Amino acid sequence: METALADLKAGRVIVVVDDENRENEGDLICAAQFATPDTINFMAVEARGLICLAMTGERLDELDLPLMVRNITDPNQTAFTVSIDAGPNLGVSTGISAEDRARTIQVSLNPQTKPEDLRRPGHIFPLRAKEGGVLKRAGHTEAAVDLSRLAGLYPAGVICEIQNPNGSMARLPQLMEYAKHHNLKIISIADLICYRLRFDRLVVRETVTKLPSTFGQFDIYGYRCILNNTEHVAVVKGDPSTFQ
Repeated sequence: METALADLKAGRVIVVVDDENRENEGDLICAAQFATPDTINFMAVEARGLICLAMTGERLDELDLPLMVRNITDPNQTAFTVSIDAGPNLGVSTGISAEDRARTIQVSLNPQTKPEDLRRPGHIFPLRAKEGGVLKRAGHTEAAVDLSRLAGLYPAGVICEIQNPNGSMARLPQLMEYAKHHNLKIISIADLICYRLRFDRLVVRETVTKLPSTFGQFDIYGYRCILNNTEHVAVVKGDPSTFQ
């Protein structure tokens, strides 16, 4: 995992495979902030799948990008939003070239971009990642956002399914050979789940306040688990740093 994160941080792409009982597919993934025309062209030519932009729900709401359909009937619940291109005033022409698609991705990440700066439909397909990432949904969408965040980058990733030259989907044996041929790191979503469970902070402190009582002055801390939004309370007397 550490070497894969280092590659993402250096602007390289990696191969990420999911469970054989799920899609049983591999995707090329790169951190969205490093998506260049060369990256997009490599995905289009060497992976051959659909090039998508995985983002947080918060950012997609800021861009006013609703889901493509209200009722998702895909068994894997892949959350496509309406597709987009950046406008001509932002350097995009028809939207389909590698240069145009890379530009649309960068425009989407720019905090100055407003909803009206994006044309709909277009040639980039945003995907809405579930809050909680792969610990809530073990998909490539969530993996791309999680990996970018863990690498210390903008929490968005560009993903593209890997197909064999004959158009069939590449499975694990072909994906291992593919990664070796292109000198790419390969990890599984299961690896990422294990990494997050081991190293990620899954409980966050939401608030702290004073709690006077007949037994003296206490501090009350409110916590929330990011996986299921359950809330927890700790009532503390004294300085926790001095506890033994």
